[in-house]
Amino acid sequence: LLSSMYNITASNPGKDDTITIAVCSGLLGLTAMLLVYAWCNYNYRPIRAKNLTWTTLIYCATVLWFIGNLVTNNHVRIVGVWSNCKLWVLWLRVFFVYVFATMTIVRFYALDRVFNQKKPFTRRSSLISGAIILSFNVAYCLVNQLISSSLTLEYVPDLEACKITMAFRIAAVSVQWLLWGACGVLIFRLRNIQSSFNEFRESVAIFLVIIGLLTETSVTNLHYEYYVFEKKRRIQKTYVDVVASVLVIWLFIGYPVYKSIFDRESYEQMWLERLAKDGPGNTYDCSNPQGTTAYAKMDENTDSGFNNSQVNYNGKGINSAYMNNHRPFGDDPFNIESGMSTHVPYNDNLLPMALRNNIHNPLLNSPSLFGGNYSNSHPDGRHVI
Repeated sequence: LLSSMYNITASNPGKDDTITIAVCSGLLGLTAMLLVYAWCNYNYRPIRAKNLTWTTLIYCATVLWFIGNLVTNNHVRIVGVWSNCKLWVLWLRVFFVYVFATMTIVRFYALDRVFNQKKPFTRRSSLISGAIILSFNVAYCLVNQLISSSLTLEYVPDLEACKITMAFRIAAVSVQWLLWGACGVLIFRLRNIQSSFNEFRESVAIFLVIIGLLTETSVTNLHYEYYVFEKKRRIQKTYVDVVASVLVIWLFIGYPVYKSIFDRESYEQMWLERLAKDGPGNTYDCSNPQGTTAYAKMDENTDSGFNNSQVNYNGKGINSAYMNNHRPFGDDPFNIESGMSTHVPYNDNLLPMALRNNIHNPLLNSPSLFGGNYSNSHPDGRHVI
Protein backbone atom coordinates (compact mmCIF):
# COMPACT_ATOMS: atom_id res chain seq x y z
CA LEU A 1 0.00 0.00 0.00
CA LEU A 2 2.74 2.47 0.96
CA SER A 3 4.74 1.58 -2.13
CA SER A 4 1.83 2.46 -4.42
CA MET A 5 0.82 5.56 -2.43
CA TYR A 6 4.24 7.21 -2.36
CA ASN A 7 5.97 5.50 -5.30
CA ILE A 8 8.67 4.00 -3.09
CA THR A 9 9.94 0.56 -2.14
CA ALA A 10 8.54 0.32 1.37
CA SER A 11 9.55 -2.26 3.97
CA ASN A 12 8.90 -2.85 7.64
CA PRO A 13 11.69 -2.94 10.23
CA GLY A 14 13.53 -6.23 9.96
CA LYS A 15 16.84 -8.07 10.28
CA ASP A 16 18.87 -5.37 8.51
CA ASP A 17 17.56 -2.76 10.93
CA THR A 18 18.61 -4.94 13.86
CA ILE A 19 22.10 -5.29 12.36
CA THR A 20 22.25 -1.51 11.93
CA ILE A 21 21.37 -1.00 15.59
CA ALA A 22 24.04 -3.53 16.64
CA VAL A 23 26.79 -2.00 14.47
CA CYS A 24 26.02 1.56 15.58
CA SER A 25 25.91 0.43 19.21
CA GLY A 26 29.33 -1.14 18.69
CA LEU A 27 30.74 2.14 17.34
CA LEU A 28 29.35 4.01 20.33
CA GLY A 29 30.75 1.37 22.67
CA LEU A 30 34.20 1.68 21.08
CA THR A 31 34.04 5.44 21.52
CA ALA A 32 33.05 4.96 25.16
CA MET A 33 36.19 2.86 25.63
CA LEU A 34 38.22 5.68 24.09
CA LEU A 35 36.80 8.13 26.62
CA VAL A 36 37.33 5.76 29.54
CA TYR A 37 40.96 5.33 28.52
CA ALA A 38 41.35 9.10 28.21
CA TRP A 39 39.93 9.66 31.70
CA CYS A 40 42.18 6.93 33.13
CA ASN A 41 45.15 8.77 31.60
CA TYR A 42 43.98 12.26 32.45
CA ASN A 43 47.41 13.20 33.85
CA TYR A 44 48.93 12.72 30.39
CA ARG A 45 49.17 16.37 29.45
CA PRO A 46 48.32 16.19 25.71
CA ILE A 47 45.07 14.48 26.78
CA ARG A 48 44.47 16.84 29.68
CA ALA A 49 44.53 19.81 27.29
CA LYS A 50 41.56 18.41 25.33
CA ASN A 51 38.75 19.40 27.73
CA LEU A 52 37.49 15.89 28.47
CA THR A 53 34.43 17.03 30.42
CA TRP A 54 32.78 18.72 27.47
CA THR A 55 33.90 15.98 25.09
CA THR A 56 32.24 13.40 27.36
CA LEU A 57 29.03 15.44 27.45
CA ILE A 58 29.08 15.61 23.65
CA TYR A 59 29.37 11.81 23.59
CA CYS A 60 26.35 11.48 25.90
CA ALA A 61 24.36 13.69 23.53
CA THR A 62 25.42 11.41 20.67
CA VAL A 63 24.11 8.32 22.46
CA LEU A 64 20.73 9.93 23.17
CA TRP A 65 20.58 11.23 19.60
CA PHE A 66 21.04 7.64 18.39
CA ILE A 67 18.23 6.39 20.64
CA GLY A 68 15.95 9.03 19.16
CA ASN A 69 16.95 7.85 15.69
CA LEU A 70 15.56 4.39 16.40
CA VAL A 71 12.04 5.81 16.21
CA THR A 72 12.67 8.72 13.84
CA ASN A 73 14.21 6.41 11.22
CA ASN A 74 11.71 3.61 11.80
CA HIS A 75 14.21 0.93 12.94
CA VAL A 76 11.71 -0.46 15.46
CA ARG A 77 7.99 -1.17 15.23
CA ILE A 78 6.43 2.05 16.43
CA VAL A 79 3.79 0.62 18.72
CA GLY A 80 3.18 0.89 22.45
CA VAL A 81 5.76 3.05 24.21
CA TRP A 82 7.52 3.78 20.90
CA SER A 83 4.41 5.50 19.52
CA ASN A 84 4.97 8.67 21.58
CA CYS A 85 6.44 10.53 18.60
CA LYS A 86 7.10 13.84 20.31
CA LEU A 87 9.05 12.12 23.06
CA TRP A 88 11.37 10.15 20.76
CA VAL A 89 11.61 12.46 17.75
CA LEU A 90 11.41 15.89 19.37
CA TRP A 91 12.88 15.43 22.85
CA LEU A 92 15.51 12.83 21.98
CA ARG A 93 16.40 13.09 18.31
CA VAL A 94 15.98 16.84 17.66
CA PHE A 95 16.84 18.02 21.17
CA PHE A 96 20.13 16.12 21.36
CA VAL A 97 21.12 16.98 17.80
CA TYR A 98 20.97 20.58 18.96
CA VAL A 99 22.72 19.77 22.24
CA PHE A 100 25.51 18.08 20.25
CA ALA A 101 25.90 21.20 18.11
CA THR A 102 25.71 23.73 20.94
CA MET A 103 28.13 21.80 23.16
CA THR A 104 30.61 21.68 20.29
CA ILE A 105 30.17 25.44 19.90
CA VAL A 106 30.90 25.93 23.61
CA ARG A 107 34.02 23.79 23.35
CA PHE A 108 35.31 25.98 20.51
CA TYR A 109 34.21 29.10 22.40
CA ALA A 110 36.30 27.96 25.38
CA LEU A 111 39.36 27.82 23.11
CA ASP A 112 38.51 31.21 21.62
CA ARG A 113 38.10 32.72 25.09
CA VAL A 114 41.43 31.38 26.36
CA PHE A 115 43.60 31.84 23.27
CA ASN A 116 42.05 34.83 21.50
CA GLN A 117 40.29 36.82 24.22
CA LYS A 118 43.01 35.99 26.78
CA LYS A 119 40.42 35.25 29.45
CA PRO A 120 39.90 32.12 31.58
CA PHE A 121 37.12 29.64 30.92
CA THR A 122 36.28 28.91 34.56
CA ARG A 123 33.75 26.65 36.21
CA ARG A 124 31.41 29.64 36.34
CA SER A 125 31.80 30.16 32.58
CA SER A 126 31.14 26.47 32.03
CA LEU A 127 27.97 26.51 34.14
CA ILE A 128 26.67 29.65 32.42
CA SER A 129 27.33 28.09 29.01
CA GLY A 130 25.54 24.91 30.06
CA ALA A 131 22.53 26.92 31.29
CA ILE A 132 22.33 28.82 27.99
CA ILE A 133 22.49 25.55 26.04
CA LEU A 134 19.68 24.00 28.06
CA SER A 135 17.54 27.12 27.91
CA PHE A 136 17.82 27.45 24.13
CA ASN A 137 17.16 23.80 23.39
CA VAL A 138 14.38 23.38 25.93
CA ALA A 139 12.65 26.54 24.67
CA TYR A 140 12.74 25.33 21.05
CA CYS A 141 11.41 21.88 21.90
CA LEU A 142 8.83 23.22 24.33
CA VAL A 143 7.37 25.51 21.67
CA ASN A 144 7.08 22.57 19.27
CA GLN A 145 5.57 20.45 22.04
CA LEU A 146 2.80 23.00 22.56
CA ILE A 147 2.05 23.48 18.88
CA SER A 148 -0.63 21.21 17.45
CA SER A 149 0.71 17.80 16.41
CA SER A 150 -0.87 18.18 13.00
CA LEU A 151 1.52 21.07 12.33
CA THR A 152 4.67 19.35 13.63
CA LEU A 153 4.69 15.57 14.06
CA GLU A 154 2.14 12.98 15.05
CA TYR A 155 1.65 9.23 15.26
CA VAL A 156 -0.29 7.54 12.44
CA PRO A 157 -1.61 4.17 13.74
CA ASP A 158 -2.43 2.80 10.28
CA LEU A 159 1.17 3.29 9.16
CA GLU A 160 2.78 2.52 12.53
CA ALA A 161 4.98 5.55 11.91
CA CYS A 162 5.54 9.13 12.98
CA LYS A 163 4.37 11.62 10.40
CA ILE A 164 6.70 14.64 10.34
CA THR A 165 5.44 17.70 8.49
CA MET A 166 7.59 19.49 5.93
CA ALA A 167 7.40 22.74 7.92
CA PHE A 168 8.86 21.00 10.97
CA ARG A 169 11.63 19.46 8.84
CA ILE A 170 12.58 22.81 7.29
CA ALA A 171 12.65 24.53 10.69
CA ALA A 172 14.73 21.78 12.29
CA VAL A 173 17.27 21.66 9.46
CA SER A 174 17.50 25.47 9.27
CA VAL A 175 18.35 25.74 12.98
CA GLN A 176 21.11 23.16 12.52
CA TRP A 177 22.64 25.20 9.70
CA LEU A 178 22.51 28.34 11.86
CA LEU A 179 24.20 26.58 14.78
CA TRP A 180 26.98 25.11 12.70
CA GLY A 181 27.39 28.41 10.88
CA ALA A 182 28.14 30.00 14.26
CA CYS A 183 30.56 27.15 14.91
CA GLY A 184 32.28 27.92 11.60
CA VAL A 185 32.82 31.54 12.68
CA LEU A 186 34.49 30.36 15.91
CA ILE A 187 36.67 27.90 14.00
CA PHE A 188 37.85 30.73 11.74
CA ARG A 189 38.81 32.70 14.84
CA LEU A 190 40.88 29.73 16.04
CA ARG A 191 43.08 29.71 12.94
CA ASN A 192 46.09 31.18 14.81
CA ILE A 193 46.08 28.83 17.81
CA GLN A 194 49.58 27.63 18.67
CA SER A 195 50.72 24.46 16.92
CA SER A 196 51.26 22.44 20.09
CA PHE A 197 47.50 22.21 20.58
CA ASN A 198 46.80 21.43 16.91
CA GLU A 199 43.23 22.64 17.43
CA PHE A 200 42.68 24.56 14.21
CA ARG A 201 43.36 21.62 11.91
CA GLU A 202 41.20 19.36 14.06
CA SER A 203 38.46 22.01 14.06
CA VAL A 204 38.51 22.31 10.28
CA ALA A 205 38.30 18.52 9.93
CA ILE A 206 35.35 18.44 12.35
CA PHE A 207 33.61 21.26 10.49
CA LEU A 208 34.00 19.45 7.15
CA VAL A 209 32.53 16.28 8.66
CA ILE A 210 29.56 18.25 9.98
CA ILE A 211 28.99 20.08 6.68
CA GLY A 212 28.86 16.68 4.98
CA LEU A 213 26.38 15.46 7.61
CA LEU A 214 24.19 18.55 7.26
CA THR A 215 24.15 18.26 3.49
CA GLU A 216 23.07 14.63 3.71
CA THR A 217 20.47 15.47 6.36
CA SER A 218 19.02 18.29 4.27
CA VAL A 219 18.75 16.20 1.11
CA THR A 220 17.30 13.18 2.91
CA ASN A 221 14.68 15.08 4.94
CA LEU A 222 13.62 17.62 2.33
CA HIS A 223 13.85 15.60 -0.90
CA TYR A 224 13.06 12.07 0.30
CA GLU A 225 10.11 12.86 2.54
CA TYR A 226 9.18 9.20 3.07
CA TYR A 227 12.69 7.84 3.46
CA VAL A 228 11.80 6.14 6.76
CA PHE A 229 9.75 3.57 4.84
CA GLU A 230 12.66 2.72 2.51
CA LYS A 231 15.07 0.30 4.13
CA LYS A 232 18.22 1.46 2.33
CA ARG A 233 17.63 5.15 2.93
CA ARG A 234 16.74 4.89 6.63
CA ILE A 235 19.72 2.64 7.30
CA GLN A 236 21.98 5.01 5.40
CA LYS A 237 20.68 7.96 7.44
CA THR A 238 21.36 6.29 10.76
CA TYR A 239 24.86 5.17 9.75
CA VAL A 240 25.75 8.67 8.54
CA ASP A 241 24.49 10.25 11.79
CA VAL A 242 26.38 7.85 14.05
CA VAL A 243 29.61 7.73 12.06
CA ALA A 244 29.77 11.53 11.74
CA SER A 245 29.06 12.20 15.43
CA VAL A 246 31.50 9.52 16.59
CA LEU A 247 34.14 10.80 14.19
CA VAL A 248 33.87 14.25 15.74
CA ILE A 249 34.73 12.79 19.16
CA TRP A 250 37.64 10.80 17.75
CA LEU A 251 38.96 13.93 16.07
CA PHE A 252 38.79 15.70 19.43
CA ILE A 253 40.86 13.21 21.43
CA GLY A 254 41.85 10.28 19.20
CA TYR A 255 45.35 11.45 18.30
CA PRO A 256 46.68 12.13 21.83
CA VAL A 257 45.13 8.84 22.99
CA TYR A 258 46.86 6.99 20.14
CA LYS A 259 50.16 8.63 21.00
CA SER A 260 49.77 7.86 24.69
CA ILE A 261 49.50 4.16 23.80
CA PHE A 262 52.20 3.79 21.15
CA ASP A 263 54.59 6.73 21.68
CA ARG A 264 53.83 7.94 25.15
CA GLU A 265 56.99 9.50 26.59
CA SER A 266 58.61 10.79 23.41
CA TYR A 267 55.36 12.36 22.17
CA GLU A 268 54.73 14.11 25.48
CA GLN A 269 58.31 15.39 25.47
CA MET A 270 57.92 16.65 21.90
CA TRP A 271 54.54 18.19 22.75
CA LEU A 272 55.99 20.03 25.74
CA GLU A 273 58.94 21.26 23.70
CA ARG A 274 56.61 22.56 21.01
CA LEU A 275 54.55 24.24 23.72
CA ALA A 276 57.71 25.95 24.98
CA LYS A 277 58.69 26.93 21.44
CA ASP A 278 55.25 28.42 20.81
CA GLY A 279 55.80 30.58 23.86
CA PRO A 280 53.53 29.80 26.81
CA GLY A 281 54.08 33.32 28.09
CA ASN A 282 52.16 34.61 25.08
CA THR A 283 49.69 31.75 24.80
CA TYR A 284 48.51 32.12 28.41
CA ASP A 285 48.77 35.87 28.73
CA CYS A 286 45.58 36.42 30.73
CA SER A 287 46.75 39.29 32.93
CA ASN A 288 44.54 42.27 33.60
CA PRO A 289 45.38 45.44 35.53
CA GLN A 290 42.06 45.18 37.35
CA GLY A 291 42.96 41.70 38.53
CA THR A 292 39.76 40.12 37.25
CA THR A 293 41.36 37.34 35.24
CA ALA A 294 42.88 34.03 36.15
CA TYR A 295 46.53 34.94 35.75
CA ALA A 296 47.77 38.21 37.25
CA LYS A 297 51.27 39.60 37.59
CA MET A 298 52.85 39.08 41.00
CA ASP A 299 54.08 42.27 42.62
CA GLU A 300 57.84 42.38 43.11
CA ASN A 301 57.41 43.52 46.74
CA THR A 302 54.92 40.88 47.84
CA ASP A 303 54.88 37.11 47.96
CA SER A 304 58.52 37.11 46.92
CA GLY A 305 59.09 33.51 47.83
CA PHE A 306 56.14 32.42 45.77
CA ASN A 307 57.08 34.78 42.94
CA ASN A 308 60.59 33.40 42.70
CA SER A 309 59.37 29.82 42.40
CA GLN A 310 56.53 30.16 39.90
CA VAL A 311 56.04 31.03 36.27
CA ASN A 312 54.85 34.55 35.47
CA TYR A 313 52.52 34.66 32.46
CA ASN A 314 52.06 38.42 32.16
CA GLY A 315 53.14 38.68 28.54
CA LYS A 316 56.79 39.42 29.44
CA GLY A 317 58.00 35.87 29.64
CA ILE A 318 59.01 33.54 32.44
CA ASN A 319 60.21 34.75 35.84
CA SER A 320 63.90 35.52 35.43
CA ALA A 321 64.93 34.42 38.92
CA TYR A 322 63.26 31.10 38.36
CA MET A 323 64.81 30.66 34.91
CA ASN A 324 68.31 31.28 36.21
CA ASN A 325 68.00 28.18 38.38
CA HIS A 326 65.97 25.92 36.04
CA ARG A 327 67.21 25.25 32.52
CA PRO A 328 65.22 22.41 31.00
CA PHE A 329 66.97 22.66 27.64
CA GLY A 330 70.46 23.80 28.65
CA ASP A 331 71.56 27.43 28.55
CA ASP A 332 68.68 28.51 26.32
CA PRO A 333 65.35 27.43 27.87
CA PHE A 334 63.63 27.43 24.47
CA ASN A 335 66.41 25.82 22.46
CA ILE A 336 64.44 22.87 21.13
CA GLU A 337 67.32 21.25 19.27
CA SER A 338 69.47 21.31 22.39
CA GLY A 339 66.70 19.79 24.46
CA MET A 340 66.11 17.04 21.95
CA SER A 341 69.78 16.20 21.61
CA THR A 342 70.52 16.08 25.33
CA HIS A 343 67.20 14.47 26.29
CA VAL A 344 66.93 16.59 29.41
CA PRO A 345 63.55 15.99 31.08
CA TYR A 346 61.17 18.89 30.68
CA ASN A 347 60.78 20.86 33.93
CA ASP A 348 57.12 20.77 34.97
CA ASN A 349 57.26 24.21 36.55
CA LEU A 350 57.85 25.86 33.18
CA LEU A 351 54.40 24.83 32.02
CA PRO A 352 51.18 26.77 32.37
CA MET A 353 49.52 25.88 35.66
CA ALA A 354 46.77 23.91 33.93
CA LEU A 355 49.22 21.46 32.41
CA ARG A 356 51.50 20.77 35.37
CA ASN A 357 51.66 17.48 37.19
CA ASN A 358 53.08 18.86 40.44
CA ILE A 359 49.96 20.71 41.50
CA HIS A 360 49.91 18.88 44.82
CA ASN A 361 52.03 21.74 46.21
CA PRO A 362 49.87 23.25 48.99
CA LEU A 363 50.52 26.75 47.66
CA LEU A 364 48.67 25.92 44.46
CA ASN A 365 45.13 25.24 43.41
CA SER A 366 44.30 22.32 41.13
CA PRO A 367 43.22 24.09 37.94
CA SER A 368 42.34 22.68 34.54
CA LEU A 369 42.73 24.47 31.25
CA PHE A 370 39.05 25.08 30.59
CA GLY A 371 37.32 24.43 33.89
CA GLY A 372 37.62 24.88 37.63
CA ASN A 373 38.99 27.84 39.56
CA TYR A 374 42.38 29.14 38.54
CA SER A 375 43.05 31.57 41.35
CA ASN A 376 42.47 32.75 44.90
CA SER A 377 41.70 36.33 45.89
CA HIS A 378 44.66 38.31 47.21
CA PRO A 379 44.00 40.58 50.25
CA ASP A 380 44.41 43.70 48.07
CA GLY A 381 41.76 42.49 45.63
CA ARG A 382 44.01 41.01 42.94
CA HIS A 383 43.59 37.42 41.68
CA VAL A 384 46.74 35.35 41.87
CA ILE A 385 47.60 31.77 41.03
